[in-house]
This record gives sequence, C-alpha cells and structure tokens, in this order.
Amino acid sequence: MLATGLVGIGVDFHTGPGQTATLISVLYLCSAVMQPTMGKLSTLFGPRRVFLAGILILLAAGVVGTAAPSFGFLVVSRALIGIGTSAAYPTAMSLVRSRAESMGMGVPSRVLGNFSIASQVTTVVGLPLGGVLTGAFGWRALFFVNIPLALVTLVATYVGVAKDTPSAARPRMRLFTAVDGVGILLFAGTITSLLLFLSNLAAPPWWLLPVGAALGALLVLWERRSPSPLIDVRMLGANRPLQRTYLRQMLVGLGIYLSLYGTSQWMEQSAHLTPTAVGLILLPLSGLSIVIARVVSGRGWVRVPLLVTAAALLLTGGVMLLITSQSTVPVLIGMTLLLGCANGFSGFANQAALYVQTTAADIAVASGLYRTFSYIGAIFSSSLIGIVFGASATDAGFHALAWVLGAIGLASLLLTVLDRRIPVNANR
Repeated sequence: MLATGLVGIGVDFHTGPGQTATLISVLYLCSAVMQPTMGKLSTLFGPRRVFLAGILILLAAGVVGTAAPSFGFLVVSRALIGIGTSAAYPTAMSLVRSRAESMGMGVPSRVLGNFSIASQVTTVVGLPLGGVLTGAFGWRALFFVNIPLALVTLVATYVGVAKDTPSAARPRMRLFTAVDGVGILLFAGTITSLLLFLSNLAAPPWWLLPVGAALGALLVLWERRSPSPLIDVRMLGANRPLQRTYLRQMLVGLGIYLSLYGTSQWMEQSAHLTPTAVGLILLPLSGLSIVIARVVSGRGWVRVPLLVTAAALLLTGGVMLLITSQSTVPVLIGMTLLLGCANGFSGFANQAALYVQTTAADIAVASGLYRTFSYIGAIFSSSLIGIVFGASATDAGFHALAWVLGAIGLASLLLTVLDRRIPVNANR
C-alpha cells in the first residue's frame, strides 16, 4: 500500500525520492533480521504469546505513523511494522506444526497452501486499496489502517488460538542468555551488512563485504558454543536439504521480484502504459497463482511444482527476449501468466519442503530464516534492476533482464533436478 503514498509523504515533509524510499528499505531490513528472532522467542515463550506481542507492536506502529509530526517518526513506524509483522510467519508455522502433531496428522498441505494464497491476495489488494485510502483520506490512512487490522487480529487470536503451555513461558536461564542476545546482534550485523551491500550494487560499498564476512564468522563461532543459540548452526550445517531449500527460495524470490518489478517499470517507460493498465495486466498473474497454489496444496505435490517453477522462469525469460515496446497487451498478459505459474507452483512446494526437512523444535527459527532468504532475493532484485536498466527501462535493458532471469531459471532447474532429497509428495 505504501507505494501509493510516497509522493504525498515527500511533499508534506519536503523529502526527495531517495529519502522516502527508506520507508521501504527499513521494513525489509527489520523483517529480515527479526523473522528468525521472533521464531527464537516463540520457542522460549510460546508462539501465541509472541504473535500477540507482534500484534501489539503493529498497533503501536499504526498510532506512531498516523500521528507522525516529522519524517523520522514514519521511519520508526515502518521499523515497528517490520518488527511486529515478523512475528506472524514463524509463529504460524510453529502453531500449525504443534496442532498437526497433536492430531497425529502429517503435513497440513491445505494450510500451507492457504499461507501461499494469503500472500497472493495481499499482493492483489494492496496497491488498489492503498490508492483508494490515499485518494480518499491522504497518506496517513496507510498507517492508520494498521490499527483496526491489529485490533481485529488481536481479538481473533484471543478467541481462536489455544493458549501456550505454561512451561513455554519460563526459560531455565537468564533472559539475555536464553534469547541469545549476542547471537541476535551478530546476526543483525551480518544481515544488515549483506543487505546494504546488495541494495547498492551500482556503486558497491566494498568495505561492507569484509565487515559482513567477519560478523558472519563470529556468528558461527558464537552459535556453536552458545547454550541457547538463535541459529543452530550445527543442525543447519548438517541439514543439506534445508540449505538447498533456502537457496531455491532465494533464487525463486529473486527471479519473481526481478521480473515483476522490472516488467512494471518497462511497461510504463517503454510501452507507455498507464499505471492502471499495468496493474490490470499483472492482475491475472496473481489470480493464476492463487488457483495453482490451491490445486498443488490440495494434492501435496512438491518435486514436480519446483521443476515447473524453474521451467516457467526459463520460459518467461525466453518470451521476454521476443517482446518489444510494440508488443500487444495479450502478449504481455501471456508473459505475466508464465510468471504466475512460477509464483503459484513455488509458494506451497518450498514451504512444504521446509516443513518436512525441519523438526518441530526448529520449525519456528527455520521458518524465520526462510523469510530472511526471501527478503535477500527481493533487495538483490531491486539493485539488479537498477544496474540493468540504468537511467531508463528500454527494450535493450528489458532483454538484458530476460537473460538474467533465464540464468536464474536454469540455476533453479539444476538445483532441483540434482537434489534427490526433495520429496515427491509432502504427505508420503
């Protein structure tokens, strides 16, 4: 939604596009760091408690953003939104895993499919809803909307989610040690260094590489000796299938964000389509993704959808090579439908792979790391688009983007074909 309010925010607070863009990057950064952290907290204090805490943080973010007297308060609000919403996915995966195991069932494929569908629905409604709110009430409505959403979610959670077990609220060591405060700080430093480097590849701040590498090395050394590590590096180092799932998720996220954002810019600048027309052209993408996610999750397929995802990315790159600014709208819709196939097939399949490759004790932190890798792909994509397009999204840049997408699709295909540990079906 925020994309529709950036211009108005810049006018009211006399800030340029570069400064207002920090409202997007700060959320990505906070989310990337806090996803596994919230997962860790949920294993100590219980997923329901941590989820409720996340909702309260989101509620506070809505109040701060709505009443913001200066641009700095908006940055704080977006940071709080990133932190609060980071509680959602890892705690949800933990709750679902606990529920499934208490009922003696296998992988809850339909529930995992619903997670993927929910992501598609929010993608579809976010931009038009943001436009309506901004047009009717101004940009502050984009922050205010978090208040009723948080209140509704708070009530629904109290009513519909069972309480955590009492033992989950009592860590058996000092709080800072139990939550692995040092590990969280080292992880935050490592991820922040990496994301800041990836976000500015046009003029890379090379000094961040040795800083990030040093912090990453310290993180591994610390986590190997920590009595309550944020990230169980021994488990992660031994779990090669899970490592490959993270890598696949990063590649797929990179490919989808790269083509989605790159195509949107190219359609406006070179094909001279209006933002409304671009939105309508991309709408079938989300619709197809939702249908595919429902079918795939209903049958529990994992391996074949991942192969189809990689093939769809390859085909999308191939079609992009044949497209120019003179191409017709039906051709553009066909290209986006291929991207919708990649998006729909990958959402459930990678989540299901994560689910079966992780123990119940590790699922919350592992799910948080899964989202961190998605954010790495998203931020990397924006930097690549800037390098490929340069000052303007021309046909030549669009075709260069197609080659990059094809390379990502090929890498994903090889990674999937060569990985014999991917289950054919999540339920077997």
